Amino acid sequence: MSGDHDVHGVEELQRRQALALAQGGEQRIARQHAKGRLTARERIAALVDADSFDERGLLARSDLPEARDKTPADGKVTGYAAIDSRPVMVSADDVTVLAGAGGRVGVAKQAHWMDHARQRGFPCVHLGDAGGARVPDIMGSAGMMSMVYPIRGHAPRDREVPLIVAIMGECFGGAAWTAGTADIVVQVKGTAMCVGGPSILEIATGEQATAEQLGGWELHARTTGQVDLFAEDDRHALALVRHALSYLPPNASGAPEPITAREPASPDAGNPAAVVPDDPRQTYDMHALIEAIVDADSVLELKPWYDASLITALARIDGQVVGLLANNPKVTAGAMGPGACEKATSFIALCDSFHIPLLFLHDTPGFFVGRHAEERQMPLKIMNFIQALHQCSVPRVSLVVRKSYGMAHCNMSGGNMGNELMLAWPGADISFMAPPVAVNVVAGRKLAQMEPAQAGQAREAMMAELARANAPWEAAAANLIDKVIDPTDTRAELVRALRLARGADGRVRSRRRLANWPRMA
Repeated sequence: MSGDHDVHGVEELQRRQALALAQGGEQRIARQHAKGRLTARERIAALVDADSFDERGLLARSDLPEARDKTPADGKVTGYAAIDSRPVMVSADDVTVLAGAGGRVGVAKQAHWMDHARQRGFPCVHLGDAGGARVPDIMGSAGMMSMVYPIRGHAPRDREVPLIVAIMGECFGGAAWTAGTADIVVQVKGTAMCVGGPSILEIATGEQATAEQLGGWELHARTTGQVDLFAEDDRHALALVRHALSYLPPNASGAPEPITAREPASPDAGNPAAVVPDDPRQTYDMHALIEAIVDADSVLELKPWYDASLITALARIDGQVVGLLANNPKVTAGAMGPGACEKATSFIALCDSFHIPLLFLHDTPGFFVGRHAEERQMPLKIMNFIQALHQCSVPRVSLVVRKSYGMAHCNMSGGNMGNELMLAWPGADISFMAPPVAVNVVAGRKLAQMEPAQAGQAREAMMAELARANAPWEAAAANLIDKVIDPTDTRAELVRALRLARGADGRVRSRRRLANWPRMA
């Protein structure tokens, strides 16, 4: 190169790179910052290891001539980086470029690199902040058919690699579709995720609703169950993405990496039974029992507010990742409704797809039934849960802590459900229904015809007989319970069971029959 003659085009390259890196311009960047939000590249920089982002497709632009100069990177930032020194593919919607709406080139670029990551065995993270597809790109027969989802030629989502999506702005259409297929979804409070925004809704149907009403965090936390984790702001969401990735393997060819084991931090670690009241009618928080048996600070609960009668959480025991399904007597006495069945099925599919063994902690009086539950297809939800268990091929360890009644006992991977190990505490109460209910069903009319004193004595005798039958001893004698354990030995028994379940080479191997199961079924 001599003088100002750009022989090798380096100056032109630098000019084009600068234009692309300027995103939608200073004014739009300032508008994003005024909302307390980061830009697409700032989010990526905060998510990944320092100086590790290798951007791909920086110079992409819209293929529509009138939009070329207004679409740096065509509104999608894509590339590879490292998170905790592990390679990961990252994509982010650039809301400063035409509201982050998806154009043909940008959407194809994102899909290409996600598919590339799948083929190479790298996890994918998408940071969503986009207003659906760009209307000029998608109008007309050729426009519509060129943007069909999924893009032609790309493989369907089958959990070959983990996919985590963060909802970090108003996400209509595209980012919501990606979240709908993700393994774990994080949402920042104050954002929205839905099919179409308020303006489209009003034009199409006349209905008026805010973005918050259509797809705000509380809707997804309590009503839809579509989101797993919730963040206070951008940086919190990115920290949750990093944390969630630490529980998953890079791809489906191997299990999650173990870390150094940490003893439980709970004051009840030496005697987890201290958490459980003696009175079987008294409630308690199952979270406290979980903290007493798992490694310190290792619990990552997913969908915590969606039918909280069931806890679904990733955690570590002995440094190894385990999936926990635990009834919570603090909520509807631990009786599971349709939401609990949905999230259990989804969670089993996640763990089975990535070779994570499952631990079930029973304390349930059965299913929470009624008109609302039946309207939500309760029999179907229960049987989807059961079918997921039958298809599941990772080791399952089941522990009856207190009560375990009816069909819910089966759904919590009870006796004869193919467990690696079936455990029970000595106070376990296992039957079709609670003794007081059973007495009323079997002998209610007969008792009603007796004198009160006689009826009281007869009821007490029946209750005592049922209590004896419900205790774990008969099931253990029939070899339906593998071990009745002292509660103080719970963690040691679980560590031993999970080590043996991993086999001689210490590795869990799933047949991955649930890898293409829908996220919420």
